[in-house]
Amino acid sequence: MSTSNVGLIGLAVMGENLILNMESKGFTVSCFNRTTQKVDDFVNGRAKGKNIVGCQSLEELVKSLERPRKIMMLVKAGGAVDALIDQLIPLLEPGDILIDGGNSHFPDTIRRTEYVESKGLLYIGTGVSGGEEGALLGPSMMPGGSPDAWPHVKELFQKVCAQTDEGEPCCDWVGENGAGHFVKMVHNGIEYGDMQMIAETYQMMKDGLGMSNEEMHAAFAEWQEGELNSYLIEITRDILGYRDEDGAATLDLILDTAGQKGTGKWTASAALDVGQPLTLIGEAVFARFLSALKDERVAASKELEGPAATFEGDRAALIADLRQALYASKIVSYAQGYQLMRAAAEQHNWNLNYGGIALMWRGGCIIRSVFLGDIKVAFDKNPDLVNLLLDPFFRDAVSKAAPAWRRVVVEAARLGIPMPATAAALAYFDGYRTARLPANLLQAQRDYFGAHTYERVDKPRGEFFHTNWTGRGGTTAASTYTA
Repeated sequence: MSTSNVGLIGLAVMGENLILNMESKGFTVSCFNRTTQKVDDFVNGRAKGKNIVGCQSLEELVKSLERPRKIMMLVKAGGAVDALIDQLIPLLEPGDILIDGGNSHFPDTIRRTEYVESKGLLYIGTGVSGGEEGALLGPSMMPGGSPDAWPHVKELFQKVCAQTDEGEPCCDWVGENGAGHFVKMVHNGIEYGDMQMIAETYQMMKDGLGMSNEEMHAAFAEWQEGELNSYLIEITRDILGYRDEDGAATLDLILDTAGQKGTGKWTASAALDVGQPLTLIGEAVFARFLSALKDERVAASKELEGPAATFEGDRAALIADLRQALYASKIVSYAQGYQLMRAAAEQHNWNLNYGGIALMWRGGCIIRSVFLGDIKVAFDKNPDLVNLLLDPFFRDAVSKAAPAWRRVVVEAARLGIPMPATAAALAYFDGYRTARLPANLLQAQRDYFGAHTYERVDKPRGEFFHTNWTGRGGTTAASTYTA
């Protein structure tokens, strides 16, 4: 009896397309779905005549696989993954590999890796990015978990993933336990930021400059040919140019309330946990929350007045400034994302390859862009690069774009058009390049009301002092710690 190379559980959009992708690369795939009618429909439909084996039970799936068994789970993140793991473990043998290809939260993957390994099995949590098209034609894949599992799945993963123009696979081993899902989470956070900044640019064009969809379509088409070349700029161009069968601009008919599945929120929360200033992505998450307050905003728009100003300057010049502001803000977004990954790697003892991560994102994923090649070069030149803004290429790019960036933020404020992520990126840049911030006053305030102590510029770091600011306090100070 012939055996399948890999099994996949979960026949939703991603599952079906990933199976077809695997089969097209020469692998025989067994599949199972809790609702077995989906298995029958798939095998007799899109999978008909292909090397795809439909299974009616988990037992049948397990028996159909070559050893060590490789089973990918594409089910809803959360309790469903834990339940499926517990169903599969009694059916497997030492050395078999369970793969979670969903959008699991990385702490869950850390816990599951330890649990599955304690049963003598191997575990992989892999980020899979690219949506329906990526799953079918080649996604970006970010695997982490049990290092011993990687040699068994490397060929499979690197054949089905996207390839760069140079033929390099957009997949490599990320690190131990939850590292793969962490990197995918950061990818999604950067995606939130990119989408929000593009949306802010769109609103400035539409409401600030009075541009038509056709004019905006032309601008984004031009930008797609330059340094902003990316999947998100490409689809924004296409969306702005799209008309339905009645000739109406579909974009104009979409309600302005954004949904989310939580990965952006996880990214912002992870930054708070490790003390990293992920300001841009945080603003992008909050902007979605604000968009959801539709009824409140409509009511507020009738009560709260904004400026009556209109744009009277050089329209073409501001469009060019918007391009530069978007580029500079995008650099900051990645700089913050990479700082978060570095801090998390230190906390969890992950050995992340930062240039390799940029390569994984070069193709297949939602944030894929020409820009990522420059990031890979930066980390290839200096693997210990502390901040992307300090790489000569990006330092010079931001320096060149800064005047335009400032003009955009100022004009947006003058016109009363919100650009929270773009403005947050500029504020971060100005804060990061400032040798002395006003935190000395913050620390004095903390010491005044709570005796929290402070360090001095004229004393060695690590020595803490307390002042009896009112003359009524004692000499006792609070313990010093960082939350």
